Amino acid sequence: MAKMVSTRLREKTQTLRLLGWIGEVMSEKWDQRFLKLAEHISGWSKDPSTKVGCVVVGEDREIRSTGFNGFPRGIADDMERLSDREQKYPLICHAEENAIMHAARIGLSLKGCTAYVTWPPCTRCARSLIQAGVIEVVYPQESDVPERWMADFEMSTQMMGEAGLMIRQA
Repeated sequence: MAKMVSTRLREKTQTLRLLGWIGEVMSEKWDQRFLKLAEHISGWSKDPSTKVGCVVVGEDREIRSTGFNGFPRGIADDMERLSDREQKYPLICHAEENAIMHAARIGLSLKGCTAYVTWPPCTRCARSLIQAGVIEVVYPQESDVPERWMADFEMSTQMMGEAGLMIRQA
């Protein structure tokens, strides 16, 4: 099932590339370095079901911010809350949101940056990335995305393309 989902997402990305909504920028070597770092950072999440990481990089390949999915500062992230989706979903900050909010907290602009994420961004995170001025999103070629997220990821990919962000799989 995950393989089929990944294939559908890859086909959607190729279609957007043909339409001119997706481009190519960073070298494969740097893409892999930043994606591996995002994967490492995803391991910091205490979420027992989903671990997502994000690394936001400036035009000179400098790391501007990082994030992983988790509860806001000061909110108890015990297993009871994390294991109950009814409690978890309203509290959780996605990796991209955490990276954007961390940068804002320390007064750092993400305008013109590239976001490397371990999963394609959802619509909620796509909105935030667009508004933060991120110009490119890169996620792994092989993403093990649950079917329940596919419609949202397809919409977010279309939304980011329409807003002028480059979207790539590496």
